[in-house]
Amino acid sequence: MLSAVAARAADPDDRQVGTIRIAQFNAALTRGGVGVLLGDIAKRDAQVVAAAEIILRVAPDVLLINELDRDGEGAALAAFADLLAEGAGGQPGIRYAHVLQPVSNTGRPSGLDIDGDGTALGPADAWGFGAFPGQYAMAVLSRLPLGPARTWRRFRWAAMPGALRPVLPDGKPLHDEATWAALRLSSKTHLAVPVMLADGDEITLIAAHPTPPVFDGPADRNGRRNHDEIRLLAAILDDAPWLIDDDGRPGGIDAAAPVIVAGDLNADPSDGDARRGALEKLLSHPRLGDPMPTSTGGVAAAAADGGANARHRGDPAQDTADWRDSPAPGNLRVDYVLPDSRLTVTGSGVFWPAEGEPGAALTERRGREHAASDHRLVWVDIAIDAVGGAAH
Repeated sequence: MLSAVAARAADPDDRQVGTIRIAQFNAALTRGGVGVLLGDIAKRDAQVVAAAEIILRVAPDVLLINELDRDGEGAALAAFADLLAEGAGGQPGIRYAHVLQPVSNTGRPSGLDIDGDGTALGPADAWGFGAFPGQYAMAVLSRLPLGPARTWRRFRWAAMPGALRPVLPDGKPLHDEATWAALRLSSKTHLAVPVMLADGDEITLIAAHPTPPVFDGPADRNGRRNHDEIRLLAAILDDAPWLIDDDGRPGGIDAAAPVIVAGDLNADPSDGDARRGALEKLLSHPRLGDPMPTSTGGVAAAAADGGANARHRGDPAQDTADWRDSPAPGNLRVDYVLPDSRLTVTGSGVFWPAEGEPGAALTERRGREHAASDHRLVWVDIAIDAVGGAAH
């Protein structure tokens, strides 16, 4: 069973031998136009370098980055991997020899009038909100080899049993039948990729970045989509027979396979605007454990920021996002690394140092600007010898 980890902020340097470190970071490596991110990486933009320094300070073996713009040639991802290999902020470099960036629904034209404004153009009419194809995409960087990936990018929302179809207050569906039948559920993609360990064992990383449950109207389209995108993660874990991946293969991940679920889920278990039912079921899923990573900086920030934070029910030590405090939503826990319940967790944390601690400047906020990102990197250490045992 997944071992308990003390509810305290862990130092990423206190790493045990014989472990693998998995991290998730919404690094805000997204820009307003095609090629802009690549240019910013090339000129060593301060925000890019700060994001890289955070990664290097934590030094994960496997890293899921959310919000790293994807281009057709993979140039931005390759350039960022080169920056990490070079080093940043005085931190030694790490070479991630294995990288993956699946196609994203964001910014990809649907040909449909999804937002109901009378045209089929614009970021809100893409399969996933975005100004250009690949904006807000995800990527996996790994020191360890990666196996063949599966994605559920094209899975239709209407194909999910019990889908929360957006409905207006008068009871009328937001979309006509043809549009509803065509809509894709995943706002970016849902991804499963095996990570190959040196002893021949493997662990499957399952990743997603559901749409934020805000920025919509009375039909709560984004709130419902966020809920069902999280449900899709559970369906992958359950090997649901109604699932069909992008290669036409049915089902999800076999129960024998050790897994890690990671992502910026844009949902907090206690606070904020998300519909919490799907997240609660995911966090209590029998295949998963929740180490509840913490930080000292999250506690200090909630106390200093005030506003909505004073009304929150959740533990601020577990917060992973530093958002507007007045009137809402305040700081929330929305970023997760959830290991298989059969694995042994030896450490976990949220990279959010308090003032005076190493790296604190990397999470500073000045007005609406953040040194690196409005999200915090989350990491979990797993005992390698437990992975093989979980598979039997």
